[in-house]
Amino acid sequence: MKKILVACGNGIATSTVVATKVKNYLAEHGVQAETTQTKLMEVPGKVSGYDLLITTGQFDGQTAGVPTVKGMPILTGIGADETMQSILDIVKE
Repeated sequence: MKKILVACGNGIATSTVVATKVKNYLAEHGVQAETTQTKLMEVPGKVSGYDLLITTGQFDGQTAGVPTVKGMPILTGIGADETMQSILDIVKE
């Protein structure tokens, strides 16, 4: 089971949409994932121990070496396929 942290401004709205889409996409590709949503400002204290961080806002903080993907394309649909493929590639490593 892969652990994915999804962060947005308030840790509620956009992170929920992204988390649901990512979880469903990965399940379709045979990868079980657990997603947790959080606020961007809480990422540095929470990210350790996760396999991937997905952000939907500007984030330049520390990620403890956890790979990071910008999740805005998942919301807008522009570049979503490439973003989802990147996420799949990272969690299959």
